[in-house]
Amino acid sequence: MLTTRPRGTADILPGQVEKWQFIEAVAANVAREYGYREVRTPIFEHTELFIRGVGADTDIVEKEMYTFRDRGKRSITLRPENTAAVVRAYLENSLYAGPQPVKLYYIGPMFRYDRPQAGRFRQFHQFGVELFGTNHPASDAEVMAMAMNFYRRLGLAGLELHVNSVGCPKCRPVMRESLLNFFAPYHDELCPNCRNRYRKNPLRLLDCKTERCAEISIGAPTTVDCLCVDCRSHFELVQQYMDGLGVPYKLNNRLVRGLDYYTHTAFEIMASDIGAQSSIGAGGRYNGLIEAVGGAPAPGIGFALGLERIILSLDKRSFNPGLKPIPEVFLAVTGDTASREGFKLLASIRAAGLSADMDYQGRSLKAQMKYAGKLGARYTVIIGDEELRQGRVVLRDMSAGEQKEVALPDVVSELTGGLGGEGRQEA
Repeated sequence: MLTTRPRGTADILPGQVEKWQFIEAVAANVAREYGYREVRTPIFEHTELFIRGVGADTDIVEKEMYTFRDRGKRSITLRPENTAAVVRAYLENSLYAGPQPVKLYYIGPMFRYDRPQAGRFRQFHQFGVELFGTNHPASDAEVMAMAMNFYRRLGLAGLELHVNSVGCPKCRPVMRESLLNFFAPYHDELCPNCRNRYRKNPLRLLDCKTERCAEISIGAPTTVDCLCVDCRSHFELVQQYMDGLGVPYKLNNRLVRGLDYYTHTAFEIMASDIGAQSSIGAGGRYNGLIEAVGGAPAPGIGFALGLERIILSLDKRSFNPGLKPIPEVFLAVTGDTASREGFKLLASIRAAGLSADMDYQGRSLKAQMKYAGKLGARYTVIIGDEELRQGRVVLRDMSAGEQKEVALPDVVSELTGGLGGEGRQEA
């Protein structure tokens, strides 16, 4: 057990972690362009935050949270999602007192005791944004467009943006009563989960994937059928702003969200090439959440995108972020004096902004060259005691298979000239 990771977790190793770094850089750049600033919340919070923020009757709170008592007997939960935590930070740090609206983004791990499957883990990672302080329909459109722009920057094509409105506290009771009346004759035929949802959260009955429940729900009232005048007007304006941006989307009047805090606009982004669980991101408006957590009423909207599922979809497309190898330069040294001088040169190369390494194992020159090839180094600098007496080194271009002698004082400028124009792929 000591050498086996817990089920539902993953080691992100060299070769894979570079993909994560690239995606995270793209996320940060897109967030900056849209005016969002990063926030980092604790990995764990008081359990009550998620009970009140996510909803006591949700699957997350009832079945999926990692909750424990700390040594002070306080109930603590590893964050299963980050919106409630960001709202808590917004309130605790009085961000509402500054310029409005407040735009925040985050990248980090979440935790849910879920059934592991392709792209779905018990420790998983999300890139998310939260926009507080405006109820303008254009902000709904901006958040959805931002998510799709992020995917476009990654090279993910063929995605579908599904959009719906799930109403507000004014029209939710109408939805609830309509759904209860529709499903009442079929109550005993529903799956165990849906029988539980019937009273607690009947809106989720529209979202069940079991065959019988899906059959029963055909013809059920949808959220759009029950919208009040204000919600209908808001949703129509959101669509107009989306049309103005030219962002393709599909109206899906059966789309609901699994968290209680959603109101008005809800959306989900689907990738058809990653299996039955095709969602790679979702979000929506949550105008009642800040008040539920204990703050003065304020509107909010955001999204959370699953990085594991994004990488799964990118790998289906043979994703390669095109990052430079590490190291870019390898120093192959022979002799004690060459080793000491090479060590100083190594520091100079790194100071110039290039990744570099050298041999510390006492390998033969042939073995060092073979090792440099395995590392994928673009250049190898060969230094021996004889070369040092002449004040020169051999610079070998590993990809071209060519080499030349270079004066020792010119090595760094030669390397930066050769590698500086091949900078890392920009996010």
